[in-house]
Amino acid sequence: MKEIIDELEQRRANARLGGGQKRIDAQHKRGKLTARERIELLLDEGSFEEFDMYVEHRCTDFGMEDQKFPGDGVVTGWGTINGRVVYLFAKDFTVFGGSLSRTHAEKINKVQDMALRNRAPIIGVFDAGGARIQEGVDALGGYGEVFWRNVQASGVIPQISIIMGPCAGGDVYSPAITDFIFMVRDTSYMFVTGPDVVKTVTNEEVSAEELGGASIHTTKSSIADGAYENDVETLLQIRRLMDFLPSSNISGVPELPTRDKPDRVENSLDTLIPDNPNQPYDIKELIQKVADERDFFEIQENYAKNIVTGFGRMEGRTVGFLANQPMVLAGVLDSDASRKGARFVRFCDCFSIPIITFVDVPGFLPGTAQEYGGLIKHGAKLLYAYSEATVPKVTVITRKAYGGAYDVMASKHIRADINYAWPSAEIAVMGPKGAAEILYRSELGDKKKIANRVKDYEDRFANPFIAAERGYIDEVILPRNTRMRVARALNMLRTKKTENPWKKHGNMPL
Repeated sequence: MKEIIDELEQRRANARLGGGQKRIDAQHKRGKLTARERIELLLDEGSFEEFDMYVEHRCTDFGMEDQKFPGDGVVTGWGTINGRVVYLFAKDFTVFGGSLSRTHAEKINKVQDMALRNRAPIIGVFDAGGARIQEGVDALGGYGEVFWRNVQASGVIPQISIIMGPCAGGDVYSPAITDFIFMVRDTSYMFVTGPDVVKTVTNEEVSAEELGGASIHTTKSSIADGAYENDVETLLQIRRLMDFLPSSNISGVPELPTRDKPDRVENSLDTLIPDNPNQPYDIKELIQKVADERDFFEIQENYAKNIVTGFGRMEGRTVGFLANQPMVLAGVLDSDASRKGARFVRFCDCFSIPIITFVDVPGFLPGTAQEYGGLIKHGAKLLYAYSEATVPKVTVITRKAYGGAYDVMASKHIRADINYAWPSAEIAVMGPKGAAEILYRSELGDKKKIANRVKDYEDRFANPFIAAERGYIDEVILPRNTRMRVARALNMLRTKKTENPWKKHGNMPL
């Protein structure tokens, strides 16, 4: 028996070495951790249970029968994050550059199936060079099996992708289907075709970082939801995010203990809105002062900054925050902001996370660039997402709510549950100056008359009371009491149950 146990220990030790100490050292030299080191940091200590440690590829072409490593370039299994079960796979760059073979894909498929059956989140750690060329169509078929499972799990369990090295070719499509993608600055990149292919086909010379680094995907393409400085910080932030996410679409949101009283009054919010209606203020200050313990996990912080999305808690329970940001483009809605907001709203709705919306929006961004770029359809995505969502929806208008953007931002008319407004709210078709110039075009030559008309329009419409008279606003509240009023509304809505008409699925304006 001792010999058998010794052999088992030796096999385990060999498997844990991956591609060998030399390649592990090379990984460390690049400033990157190995697959198993990443798993240890991500999961609770001692909680990892590995599957398929001894699996090897079955390829016999191109001399591959003489090149075999236990595990075949991916580490799979399950463990816990702060006590909650998660499944995961981590590509091992030290073995064939983490490339995907048929058996490699089968290992990933096994944990994907287990995660879906057991209704627990799945996390993929990517650090690989794409498909294993020696396996040809077998590798491509393996990708297809992974992608199909990503789609089946979408909206059922949270799927998180962490890009911690190269992620190219077929490898990029699995993360693209998942709910969130996070990257490591300077050491990770994603692209369908690499710099060499780009140069051959288009004659463009571009580096891997310029083509698909974290700086590109967090600011320009919107592919990544966040990026961090190194492997360690990234994994710690993922642990933090997982505390906000439900385990599945039927588990309900996590509830953590909090000492932050729901009736906490924030007197500073009474002076958050500047006297000058054109002066900006930071909407994140409002979010943080409303959320439990000012804890806010922002999603896509560096993309479409004119809208803010992310997770917080109210009375210990996860909520999603979506807010216009007056600090950037006056909080206007454009194509990028609309798409960013729509995707966040749909994620929250998938997993029964209540949505809190703070509105300060002067309208949609005008101009040929926006119109040619499909603003109508992109703006409609946010409208569609809010209208489709059946989770509790609480809206607070802090200042401007002009034109169609008023409707789109979770208004009562698209079935928000509770709609509050601050006394500083201005709900109208457009700003007073523009309205007066249209209504009284014949008086444009007389500045005094137009100024009076603007003042009349402000007095009549630049306030929340017309909307409140119509019942479109449920209550005009004091800014300082926003946390208390929102918390009470969410409590009241805990038992909300509403269903959309039966359909196979809607046809969202993609």
